[in-house]
Amino acid sequence: MQVTIFGAGYVGLVTGTVLADLGHQVTVIEVVAEKIAKIRQGQAPIYEHGLDAMLARVLASGRFHVTDSASAAVQSAEVIFIAVGTPPLPTGEADLSYVRQAALAIGQGLAQNRRQVVVNKATVPIGSANQVEVWIEDGFGARPPVDAYTVASNPEFLREGTAIFDTLYPDRIVLGADEAWALELLKEMYRPIIEQTFEPPLEVPRPEQLQMVPLVQTDRISAEMIKYAANAFLATKISFANEIANICERVGADVVEVAQGIGLDRRIGPRFLNAGAGWGGSCFGKDLSALIFTAEEYGYRPELLHSTVRVNREQRHRMISHLQDALKTIKGRRVAVWGLAFKPGTDDLRDAPALTVIGELLRLGARVHVYDPVAMATLQRDYPDLEVVYADNAVAALRGAEALMVLTEWPEFAQIPLTQIAQGLSRPVLIDGRNLWTPESAKRAGLDYHGVGRS
Repeated sequence: MQVTIFGAGYVGLVTGTVLADLGHQVTVIEVVAEKIAKIRQGQAPIYEHGLDAMLARVLASGRFHVTDSASAAVQSAEVIFIAVGTPPLPTGEADLSYVRQAALAIGQGLAQNRRQVVVNKATVPIGSANQVEVWIEDGFGARPPVDAYTVASNPEFLREGTAIFDTLYPDRIVLGADEAWALELLKEMYRPIIEQTFEPPLEVPRPEQLQMVPLVQTDRISAEMIKYAANAFLATKISFANEIANICERVGADVVEVAQGIGLDRRIGPRFLNAGAGWGGSCFGKDLSALIFTAEEYGYRPELLHSTVRVNREQRHRMISHLQDALKTIKGRRVAVWGLAFKPGTDDLRDAPALTVIGELLRLGARVHVYDPVAMATLQRDYPDLEVVYADNAVAALRGAEALMVLTEWPEFAQIPLTQIAQGLSRPVLIDGRNLWTPESAKRAGLDYHGVGRS
C-alpha cells in the first residue's frame, strides 16, 4: 500500500520503517531539516534497538522516503498517519497544534477521486477524530466529497527500547473507525502482522509460538479511550508498587518478595510491579494529565489518577530522603549518579526521574558526577547549563564520590562487582533506586545500602 506518515519521532519513524520493511511504500513527512538529512543517511535521530539496520535496508529497497513536502505524498496515499507530538500544556491538556498543522496539510492535498483513511496514531484527547475532520475541512477549503476520506484511530502501544518488537509482535492491534471500509483497509495493511506471515528480521526475531495477534475493532472514541486507560492503569500499578514499598520500609518487609508473591496471582500479574524511583518518559505523565483534564472537563474528578501522579512525584524525592538519611548534610558532597534515561534501552530524558533527583541535588549544594551508557549526549544537548560532571564510564563516576545513586536499571550496572563500587567510593553509600542488588550482597561488600521498600 501507499502509506504517508506525518512525523519522524519514535512512533512515526518506527511505524514507517517497519511498514516499509513489510513491503508497503512509505513516505514520512518531517519539517526538521536536520532529522531529514540524518534519516536519508540511514541514521535514526533516536536511539532504538535495531532501527538503524532496518532503516538502512528500507532506504536501499526504495520503499522508504522522507521529505518536508506533504502535497504529493498525501495525494498518492491510501493510508495517512498523523504521528506528531502532542506535548502537555500547563493545564494538563494535550497541545494539538502539530496535529492541526498536519490535518490542514492533509486537507490541502486530499486525492478526492478515491477513498483515503486518515489515522490518528499519536496519542490524542478523546474526541480528537472529530476535531481532525474539522481541520481537514479547513485545509480543503470546503466540505470534501462524501466518502472521500474518513478519520480513524489506531493508538500505538510502543515501549521505547523495544519499539520495533512491539510493532511487529504487539499484544493487540486496536482499530477504531466509524466506516466499515476504513476498518477493512487498515486490516489489510496490518494483515502480515495480524497473521504473522512475514519473515522476521534478524534484528528482532519472532517470539516462539506467536501465530496470531489479537485485533480489536471498535468505534473511534473507544479506541482513543483504550490508549489512555491502558497507560493510566500501568502508571497506577507502578505507583501502587511504590506505595507498598514505602510501607515495607517502615514495617521491615521486602517489597521485591512482596511483589513476587502478589504477581503470581494471575489477576494481578508480575509486570509493572517493580518499586523504584518512579515512572517517567513521554507517555505516562502526559497521558494521565490529559485524561484527568478530560474527566474534569466533563465534571468528574478522578481521585485515583490524581493519587497516581502524586505518589510518583513524591517517590522521586524519597531518593533524596534516603541520601539524607545516609549522609545527613548534602551540601558540598560529591554524589555519583548512574543512569539518566527514564528507562534502559533508550536515550529519552523526557520526565526522567533522574532529572528531578539531579535538580534537587544541585539545589541542595551537591557536586554531581553522572554516567549513562546512552543518554549523556542527550543531557548535554538538552540541558547545556546543567552543572554536572560527565564521567567517561560508570567506575570513573565513582571517584571521590561519597555516595552512588542508581536511577536507571541498565544491565551493565548490575555486572559491576559490588566490591569495586565500594572501593571506588570515598564513603560506601549506595542508594539503589532500582533495586538492582540485594541488601545482603551489598552489605557483604561493605556498602551502606539503601534500596526501595527494603530494610
